[in-house]
Amino acid sequence: MPRALISLLLAAVLLTSAISDRAQQAPTKAPAPAQSAPPAAAPQAGEKAATPQQAAPQAGEKAATPQQAAPQRIIQVVNLVDVLFTVLNRRNKLVPDLQKEDFQIFDEKFPQEIRYFSKQTDLPLRIGMLVDTSNSIRDRIKFEQDASINFLFSVLRRGRDEAFVMTFDDEPQVVQAFTSDAGLLRDQIMQTRAGGGTAIYDAIYDACQNQLSHPPRPPGDQPDIVRRVMILISDGDDNLSTHSRGEAIEMAQRTSVVIYTISTSTQWIQLSQTDPDKLSSRKTHLTEGDKILQDLADETGGRAFFPYHVDDLDQSFQDIGDELRNQYSIAYMPTNYVLDGRYHRIRIDVPEHKGYQVRARRGYFARANRENNSQRPSPSGPATP
Repeated sequence: MPRALISLLLAAVLLTSAISDRAQQAPTKAPAPAQSAPPAAAPQAGEKAATPQQAAPQAGEKAATPQQAAPQRIIQVVNLVDVLFTVLNRRNKLVPDLQKEDFQIFDEKFPQEIRYFSKQTDLPLRIGMLVDTSNSIRDRIKFEQDASINFLFSVLRRGRDEAFVMTFDDEPQVVQAFTSDAGLLRDQIMQTRAGGGTAIYDAIYDACQNQLSHPPRPPGDQPDIVRRVMILISDGDDNLSTHSRGEAIEMAQRTSVVIYTISTSTQWIQLSQTDPDKLSSRKTHLTEGDKILQDLADETGGRAFFPYHVDDLDQSFQDIGDELRNQYSIAYMPTNYVLDGRYHRIRIDVPEHKGYQVRARRGYFARANRENNSQRPSPSGPATP
């Protein structure tokens, strides 16, 4: 009996040892792969299938919450045409007290509904003084210097208005950046010397695009509304520009720049003129250059002057300052508007006041802004159309 018990115990020990050895030799079992996400259920009847943008995020990406989702961008072209203008009476004096009901506006001879109307007074000025320094005006360089300096000292208000000086012969050059210090502007103007060809249209284009399109805003918390003006002193004879007259005018219109021109030509001057109201236009006939200067002014809502002496312009400079700081604004949506690049003529009438003159740009090009189709006019004036 004892011998039988010993045999059973030995057999149990041997069996236990064999099971332990086999367990150590068995390979380690690989972990089960992560369970993949179940496939999306097919849409039920009446439901829309998920778009690619609505699909589940890829591996490693976080699902976007409603707050994280990028907002949809909606671009809409608004065909609103803005026109800044002044009104003068028969004696070329400012008329500042008219109302919306006094005006009618026409686009390509079609009457338009005035959507917005406002009157703005005491506006800060941003002035580009463009001085012709080509060889053709050599004999009139002193007149140019005196005329431009007189204008700046007559009109510029330190701390409120700002101006820059650009000279042009073969090419335009800014010789004094925007400043409200008339003394700095005068010093640079007095250093001008004549020589070279004449690139008037390039100078206008460059001044509008690079200087007057984004002029310095008023200081402090003043409203960001300014009036942009260019004073162009030249004989009007362009012989070197790469831009055309049409391109220069279009750039001025798109940047809401009003061009006032002063002719240096002495041909057809009437020296016997004594009427104070006519001293700034002494010409009996206009030269080809004078006609170009007249066209530049008319197309942008400015005025052209044909003086002989600098003193002829004294009263005119004061009048210009008053005009520029007091303006009306009309906005309308043309009923015949198509983005076809065509030029549209604008006419503003004051039917109950037959003797009044409206000074405004003559039209616009029906095209989207070159930089951004959705760009709206800046606070300092309309850029498009």
